[in-house]
Amino acid sequence: MSEKKGREKVASILLFVFGVFLRSALCCLMQVYQLSIGAACGLFWPSNRIIIQVLDDSTDPTIKDLVELECQRWASKGISIKYEIRDDRNGFKAGSLKEGMKHSYVKQCDYVAIFDADFQPEPDFLYRTIPFLVHNSDIALVQARWKFVNSDECLMTRMQEMSLDYHFTVEQEVGSATYAFFGFNGTAGVWRIAALNDAGGWKDCTTVEDMDLAVRASLKGWKFVYLSDLKVKSELPSTFKAYRYQQHRWSCGPANLFRKMVMEIVRNKKVSPLKKFHVIYSFFFVRKIVAHIVTFVFYCVILPATVLVPEVQVPIWSAVYIPSTITLLNAVGTPRSLHLLIFWILFENVMSLHRTKATFIGLFEAGRVNEWVVTEKLGDALKKKLGAKAPRKPRLRIGERLHVLELIVGFYLFFCGCYDLAFGKNGYFIYLFIQSVAFFIAGVGYIGTFVPNS
Repeated sequence: MSEKKGREKVASILLFVFGVFLRSALCCLMQVYQLSIGAACGLFWPSNRIIIQVLDDSTDPTIKDLVELECQRWASKGISIKYEIRDDRNGFKAGSLKEGMKHSYVKQCDYVAIFDADFQPEPDFLYRTIPFLVHNSDIALVQARWKFVNSDECLMTRMQEMSLDYHFTVEQEVGSATYAFFGFNGTAGVWRIAALNDAGGWKDCTTVEDMDLAVRASLKGWKFVYLSDLKVKSELPSTFKAYRYQQHRWSCGPANLFRKMVMEIVRNKKVSPLKKFHVIYSFFFVRKIVAHIVTFVFYCVILPATVLVPEVQVPIWSAVYIPSTITLLNAVGTPRSLHLLIFWILFENVMSLHRTKATFIGLFEAGRVNEWVVTEKLGDALKKKLGAKAPRKPRLRIGERLHVLELIVGFYLFFCGCYDLAFGKNGYFIYLFIQSVAFFIAGVGYIGTFVPNS
């Protein structure tokens, strides 16, 4: 099919720029929303076939006025841009996206591209994604990879980059190539609106509306494509508080979705048994539930406890060889950070406590199962404000920075290390002391970028 005919099949594209903007980071916000809206308006596509919709879910009137003014500025240049707000924040992101799809002009559109407020697509993004949808009627989603603009900001962002690179390089690329299924990342992707509607649209029954939609679309027989060479600029959370909230949602939400959808997946007749097995066992059970629990229970509870009970011997192949091999395979996706492997292991073990707690909350639908806290991003504006030599003084809010569970586990590991040093023969105390220090550092919140007092 010629390029001209391919374009004729595209009636129009709806482009979401979704954002919940926070007044507490106004200087950073001004750069974030201007960059994201500017990037959306700068996409190459026939102007009469694209509608940019900015969904603003913030609650501060000043912020709303600033974002609306930016939209008006682009509209004055001839860009088809719509600024949309709603009366409440019910359903959070899913509710906002669902509301955005109700507008009459959306009926003109065949596809919808979605970007969170801190994402900046390159101008050729649509030309590199839409052809997959135009020429393949069974494809529902084209997902691009994230490129992190602040991965070098601090050690914590380097650790996140290693974890997410594995997610993109292995989980999504393999899922796309073998089963045509992977979890939608909620941003930097293009959906076929017909597939989105066929799957039931956006639902706010969990805090992972993106994964929920992907699973429902897959059960309808739709396929997904992941483009590893198409990267969209984004920002990692660089404060420990923001990262913990994000990881709670990313761990609790999938576990809760698994609880709600496992029987629906089993009973589904539109997908093959092999694909069902992949979704239930590999996608959900192993990666979203077992991985967190096993990491914490084995390395932070059982292995340290063996020094207190000499009769229990853990084979070296299960304690060292196999985990080391798996860890190295996980880390090869970020070769520039291989020298940080030890720090990454310690950090992931610490975070496994937080993720395990969130997983159980999701599985048993406990108190914080539907908690949605916006992940704050600082933006490059913070660096410019501070200057190269400005001091970074942490806020002295002890109640916010102390994490009791991490401190308790740290003391437990330290005690086991002391016991092994005094009475043990296997030398575990070296690992136990180092890991306990990692838990103590996280327990007092002394990790990530510290936002200075204003």
